[in-house]
Amino acid sequence: MTTPIYYVNGQPHLGHAYTTLACDVLARFKRLDGHEVKFLTGTDEHGQKVEQSARAADETPLAFADRVSDVFRTLLGTFDFTTDDFIRTTEPRHREAVQSLWLKVLAKGDIYLGAYEGWYSIRDECFYGEDELVDDEQSGTRVAPTGAPVEWVAEESYFFRLSKYTQPLIDYITENPDFIRPAGRRNEVLAFMRDGLRDLSISRTTFAWGVPVPADPADATAAAHEGHVMYVWFDALTNYLSAVGYPDEGSAEFGRFWPASVHIVGKDILRFHAIYWPAFLMSAGLPLPQRLFAHGWWTSDGQKMSKSIGNVVEPTGLVERYGCDQVRYFMINEVPFGSDGDFSHAKMADCINAKLSNDLGNLAYRTLSFAYKHCDGAIPEPGELTAADDEMLAAARGLLPTLRGLVDDMLLHRTTQQLNAVVQQANRYIDTQAPWALRKSDPARMGTVLWVLMETLRHVGILQQPITPTIATCLLDQLAVAETSEARGFGALCAEHALVGGTPLPEPQIVVPRYERPEEEVAAEAAKAEAAKAAAAQAAAEAEAAQAAANALSDEELAALEQRIREQGDAVRVAKMALKEGSGDEDAVSGAVSTLIELKGQLPAGHEMLQPPKKKKKKAKAK
Repeated sequence: MTTPIYYVNGQPHLGHAYTTLACDVLARFKRLDGHEVKFLTGTDEHGQKVEQSARAADETPLAFADRVSDVFRTLLGTFDFTTDDFIRTTEPRHREAVQSLWLKVLAKGDIYLGAYEGWYSIRDECFYGEDELVDDEQSGTRVAPTGAPVEWVAEESYFFRLSKYTQPLIDYITENPDFIRPAGRRNEVLAFMRDGLRDLSISRTTFAWGVPVPADPADATAAAHEGHVMYVWFDALTNYLSAVGYPDEGSAEFGRFWPASVHIVGKDILRFHAIYWPAFLMSAGLPLPQRLFAHGWWTSDGQKMSKSIGNVVEPTGLVERYGCDQVRYFMINEVPFGSDGDFSHAKMADCINAKLSNDLGNLAYRTLSFAYKHCDGAIPEPGELTAADDEMLAAARGLLPTLRGLVDDMLLHRTTQQLNAVVQQANRYIDTQAPWALRKSDPARMGTVLWVLMETLRHVGILQQPITPTIATCLLDQLAVAETSEARGFGALCAEHALVGGTPLPEPQIVVPRYERPEEEVAAEAAKAEAAKAAAAQAAAEAEAAQAAANALSDEELAALEQRIREQGDAVRVAKMALKEGSGDEDAVSGAVSTLIELKGQLPAGHEMLQPPKKKKKKAKAK
């Protein structure tokens, strides 16, 4: 399973952390479930943009790439990611792989020399057709659909016959509906290919920082390749093969791990992975990855993250403020995986305190501290189980098959929801069973209730390891679960590995402390909300006033309207009299009244015709 390799032109942001976190949760889950896993990430270090940035930093491209790649590597430890390999496109193993893939595609007849003229975005490292460009109101220019500036490029280039693979790609994606997920992303890709694909420029000559195009072994005299470096996406995408030993297709790693089980990417690079990459593989006669999953973007307080706005969320700072596991939990729990998500410090604090501190933390501490105090510091011996006990244990034991299905369907956000649902059920169970009340009346029953709670927490702790590994480890330590892969793997989620009465317990500790937000941040947020409310009210008042001004009647128009209302009032009275005498009908009355109401609705507010009629005083009868 793979993340994309991250471009070294900028610093790691929340999106990088999110992609790698999703892959890490999958990798941890599958390892605990007994699978052999290779979790790959890395950095993409070639291209015109890197060359320009290195020049601006007064560094060589390689020195620049070394420095920024180390920053991305540091993020792995910050977030407790368990990658098995970190690949760099400047490594010799990658250069060998990508040149071998080029030659294989060349031998297939799918690469030819031509000339390219068209729009190119250096920031996106992507070619765009005229019909894909959009107007940028701010600059008054045409830009890429991502908002990146484009420039006209004209140069000699090698082309890949992408057009040849239009129908094979459509057929494959249609016949394999799980290949691209979520379904909406699959539909986007199919829509993009509906009118056919253009051949793709896959080499550049206007810069030198890249993998050189290899000579054609079938033509020893050919020199056309000289001065060409590979288009960054042909280079970058091949990393997935480089890391499993390609071009040695007979190697143990290639046999075990290719095709990849899943590529996880952001939706902004969907096209490269869903169209270009499968086409390259088809040309080379290599198996396609089993699944491609494109997740959404993160915004901040409802706005797109931007340095100019000042709302960019720096991932390392988040961990320093809230804690690694807390940030991991929030990012998985907060957003339906595949959709866009919004970050705010208020949401982060609420999630930590509600789900981790209150629900899980309080349940663990009051269960373990009560058992430690009243069961001689050991796991209690369970007695005969009641229906309530069986129901609680069934919910805990049902977690593993449920989570397996959710993980296989890439519904990562629902894994935290299912775990929390069992924790909440356990909180209801402890309140209903009230072991504190049983301490004197029925100590044996108290022990059974505590054992059921602790066994439930064991299941939750083992299954929450992929998401919050440190919190889960702390919980399992306090339950005296042995620190072995056998005791803490998913194979231990059975009756044979249930907690054993009499096992000594360590002194309980709070598993997840409550997070208190800085007072000044809360006050600033409240002031901002109040200002927004006031601004909205003012805007509404101004809009109402503007509408009133637009609808204002001149004296002549008002007099004419008043006359029409008086005449329509007479018409209503005539219709009602006719109905009373039997010569009229209810529809005529209803129509006349509706017209009168509509006319009165055109009067300015406060007009005397809108006031209810004064009741006439009855004359006193003479005695």
